[in-house]
Amino acid sequence: MTKTDEQRFLSLLQQHKGILRKVSQMYMDNDEDREDLRQEIIIQMWKSFKNFRGESKFSSWMYRVAINTAITFFKIEKKRNNIAVQENLAKHPYEEYDQTKDLQMEIFYKAFQQLKPIEKALIFYYLEGFSHIETGKFLGISEGNTRVKLNRTKGKLQIIIKNIENGLR
Repeated sequence: MTKTDEQRFLSLLQQHKGILRKVSQMYMDNDEDREDLRQEIIIQMWKSFKNFRGESKFSSWMYRVAINTAITFFKIEKKRNNIAVQENLAKHPYEEYDQTKDLQMEIFYKAFQQLKPIEKALIFYYLEGFSHIETGKFLGISEGNTRVKLNRTKGKLQIIIKNIENGLR
């Protein structure tokens, strides 16, 4: 690759760095693993950047690479470390502290960690506002299958959240 390709890649990566943060937050439960995942996503993006033809938005391509990398990474890490449920969420310094919001997010992330990797991807794409068609293309499943799996996953997530909340009372 040329120096121009490298600069373009770095510029696009900088513009969309929030995707890295979101994906790593959803799939890993501690800062060290999140950083490892972010680095792995960047490596995989760099390796496949030459194949990015611009037929879709860079962010869409980045989501696809990031989620696929996260699913693979998660499976490897889970086997290696038998990942535990996240106990403490890092506070974002730019957000004003809200105990209720913090507790809701902590419960959501604990529940989210109990989902299977494909279920995490479905919820992630849903929260990011991707259509069923787009999500299906990213995951290699039909639009109908995406709808069914997403509805089942949302129901499962609600049950897990209720169980966590009931355990706190």
